[in-house]
Amino acid sequence: MKTYLVTGAAGFIGANYIKYILAKHSDVKVVILDALTYAGNLGTIAKDIDNERCVFIKGDICSRDVVDGLFAEYRFDYVVNFAAESHVDRSIENPQLFLITNILGTQNLLDCARRAWVMGKDEQGYPTWRKGVRYHQVSTDEVYGSLGAEGYFTEATPLCPHSPYSASKTSADMVVMAYHDTYKMPVTITRCSNNYGPYHFPEKLIPLIIKNILEGKHLPVYGDGSNVRDWLYVEDHCKAIDLVVREGKDGEVYNVGGHNEKTNLEIVKLTISTIHRLMAENPEYRQVLQKESERRKRRYFDRLDQRRSDYFR
Repeated sequence: MKTYLVTGAAGFIGANYIKYILAKHSDVKVVILDALTYAGNLGTIAKDIDNERCVFIKGDICSRDVVDGLFAEYRFDYVVNFAAESHVDRSIENPQLFLITNILGTQNLLDCARRAWVMGKDEQGYPTWRKGVRYHQVSTDEVYGSLGAEGYFTEATPLCPHSPYSASKTSADMVVMAYHDTYKMPVTITRCSNNYGPYHFPEKLIPLIIKNILEGKHLPVYGDGSNVRDWLYVEDHCKAIDLVVREGKDGEVYNVGGHNEKTNLEIVKLTISTIHRLMAENPEYRQVLQKESERRKRRYFDRLDQRRSDYFR
């Protein structure tokens, strides 16, 4: 039986991760620690919490008492840290919050794990660690900066953050690696590209486009829509994290991408086209349109058709 401490699992990627590992592995116990901030939705994981295989604790990763208490109660084999402030626009409004949660919260988790997992010292004076434990940091490819029109980020790409959010995630990654270098702590890091899929936070690009289309609102395209990002289906990301946690090499960074480089404008066009096709093939889907009458729904669908034509000129 492997026991996990998974932080931030009421969020988008964390929720998908616990659903994945609980379904895949019969010999796991998951303890979720989540502060339930704006991006956390307990309803997403409510059916997974049975207080046997999956336990939920509301708390802050910055609290030493809370995290130490969990390590005292449970014999954790793995810590998987999803907990983070993660919206660039919010980081511009309140950068200090991002620095506190993403950097100091990560450091607190590392220190609590170190106190619980260190068994003694070796002949060189380095800590010796309980066998089979690992701290895993879930990071982002935004630590590398912006992707050009061609090419990919690699694990050797220089770190080049440009927002308070990406700077805080970069700093957290460096703290994780410092614990590996200083204490020989068994750690791994994954850096993912843009995720999409079930339970996505509605402020993010794809769910926001879908929501606005269904509500007949303006579609948000920042600038000229030429910013390029790689898109990764969230379950594929969860599979990669599971593999790295269980079989990764200590001290390694693993990039996780979908090889789906698209501009924001291409994502908007694809979303419009997909919704139009689905509603043309399945007229009953038009019931989700928030309109008052069948005639208005028909007019709205016609406008969607026109909008699709406008974007694809």
